[in-house]
Amino acid sequence: MTFQDILFPYIKENVKEYLQTHWEEEECQQDVNLLRKQAEEDSHLDGAVPIPAASGNGADDPQRVIQAVVDNVCWQMSLDRKTTALKQLQGHMWRAAFKAGSMKAEFFEDVVPAVRKWREAGMKVYIYSSGSVEAQKLLFGHSTEGDIHELVDGHFDTKIGHKVESESYRKIASSIGCSTNNILFLTDVTREASAAEEADVHVAVVVRPGNAGLTDDEKTYFSLITSFSELYLPSSA
Repeated sequence: MTFQDILFPYIKENVKEYLQTHWEEEECQQDVNLLRKQAEEDSHLDGAVPIPAASGNGADDPQRVIQAVVDNVCWQMSLDRKTTALKQLQGHMWRAAFKAGSMKAEFFEDVVPAVRKWREAGMKVYIYSSGSVEAQKLLFGHSTEGDIHELVDGHFDTKIGHKVESESYRKIASSIGCSTNNILFLTDVTREASAAEEADVHVAVVVRPGNAGLTDDEKTYFSLITSFSELYLPSSA
């Protein structure tokens, strides 16, 4: 399961129903207020979608505001924005879906066995994703393999820095208490791989069905794997 393939489309398809169901709840109203503030900050941007305040006039008023929120969320997502307001609503929607059992995270079949072997060998495993730490924990807590939280030593998201910036990888190394050249970073995005390499992090580019294609130069330059089982790591950390 990836954010692009399943989690983000889920938001677009279900945000209106979610808002209608949870509209009166305090958490939902906090999410909407945060989105409204973001919309005010975005008012100078091309195509920005405003979110009006509820007027309290008439039964159709909530529906008018809900539709504006839906339009704003879809606009932000179409631009691949990562605003705190958007990520907060997304996280709450995913939490509700996972807890209701209507969504489970699926991993490629080689992933969990490989991670178990690495941990048995004394290695530590961390997740670094553009998806929020809360969303990452939901994925690992509600997977088709069950709750596999124990396989992960820690989570990082873009609060530590963007994945295409080399400084982010230095901060992660500092946070987990090791040198960058003792880290192997797995990614399917070559811009992230290049940023990690700049920070003296070892890199392997993972080639999976549905991933963006690689240029001939990228195929030659980077170490490529198609399965986690192809990694032969040292037997001790």
